[in-house]
Amino acid sequence: MKNMTLERITEACQGTYFGPEEQKKTEICGAEIDSRKVESGYLFIPIKGAKVDGHDFIPQVFAQGAAAVLTEREPESCHKPCILVESTQQALKDIAKFYRSQLTIPIVGITGSVGKTSTKEMIASVLSERYKVLKTEGNFNNEIGLPLTLLRIREEHEAAVVEMGISDFGEMHRLAEMAQPDICVITNIGICHLENLKTRDGILKAKREIFDFLKPTGQIVLNGEDDKLTTLEEVKGIRPVFYGFLGNQKIRQEIYSDNIKNHGLKGMEADIHTCQGMISANIPIPGQHNIFNAMAATGVGLALEMDLEEIQKGIESVETIGGRSNLIEIGGLTIIDDCYNANPVSMRGSLDVLSYGLARTVAVLGDMGELGEKEKELHYKVGTYAAQKQIDALFCSGKLSKEIARGAWDANDWCEVFYFESRDEMLPQLLDYLQEGDTVLIKASHFMDYPKILEAIKERIRENAEA
Repeated sequence: MKNMTLERITEACQGTYFGPEEQKKTEICGAEIDSRKVESGYLFIPIKGAKVDGHDFIPQVFAQGAAAVLTEREPESCHKPCILVESTQQALKDIAKFYRSQLTIPIVGITGSVGKTSTKEMIASVLSERYKVLKTEGNFNNEIGLPLTLLRIREEHEAAVVEMGISDFGEMHRLAEMAQPDICVITNIGICHLENLKTRDGILKAKREIFDFLKPTGQIVLNGEDDKLTTLEEVKGIRPVFYGFLGNQKIRQEIYSDNIKNHGLKGMEADIHTCQGMISANIPIPGQHNIFNAMAATGVGLALEMDLEEIQKGIESVETIGGRSNLIEIGGLTIIDDCYNANPVSMRGSLDVLSYGLARTVAVLGDMGELGEKEKELHYKVGTYAAQKQIDALFCSGKLSKEIARGAWDANDWCEVFYFESRDEMLPQLLDYLQEGDTVLIKASHFMDYPKILEAIKERIRENAEA
């Protein structure tokens, strides 16, 4: 990693170096907080967790060939390079900020209440048609994940696409200070994290912190269908590029879509209009939200001087990732694996996708977190929406999901509704209920651990095949 010597790292995090003087000029090859992933030449950054303290693995990482370690404990001996810091978590952020300041590649920062990850995947797919792209992996979008992502950038990368997630005021400011994005994308201002941010205006205020470190030459791409985002007519002298369906007459949308065709679970088709011409794109993943993602990616592609043909190829090459509306065909079932996370908007979007199923449709839903005072009402409305979409069967588990079931029960008698207090109580009856030809949606907030439902379904299918 260019210029990332132990001496410079020590200065960046205001630490104290312990160890052989001749090794202070050593450049690290990478940085990790997981001792199992530390390779030769890496910097190990131990983090104190609720159950495990990374400091306990310092001898192990040196045996694996680590170049140096950060530590909050004063070293007893100085045979190996150690950098003493007050807080390893803060040092991680300081080091990432220093490293980012040396990079010349464009960095795209993405935030929003819903759709950050799917938008990131679409933008990365488009940019990959011209550039060598690094993107956020998994859910590495917070004050630990983002700096680790930045520290994964290498000389061969020509662009980076990073996801930036928050739950309180001030977090985005700190993330933006590290990422210093050249292009900022905001997907929407929804109702996630109301517990801390209270209102959509509060969410907008918190998300706007992404602009705090935007350069004068930076660019902004916003959802022009969002009533809160369309109030941002200018930011730091920069006029945003809006995308949408021309539904908001107050905002001139430079990028818009029409001639939309829904091919159900096989995806969407749309014409995307830009100031440079039109793209007729076949989007290979289902859901209208992916048209928004494609428009956002078009805006970023144009900002980085890509041509329309490259952008179209990138849109048509996008792939789903596990846990995010990932379609799985197994044992005669079509499973929509969307169990990474959930909020009211994404729940409705996933139910829209489920409704495209050609045979019996089954929604397996669980609790949504961080919704504040209206959490019961918001769960109830999801149940009402499921019934309105004429989903054939609804399985719910969790304390709050009782309201989802009640919403479906009260809406009409179209949908069969099954409620259980726990996931484990629900599983046996769900497995017995499913039959060949069903389309099944699995979705809940991450803490509900719904991937175990998917694994249980796969295990039942394997057992039936062996019988």
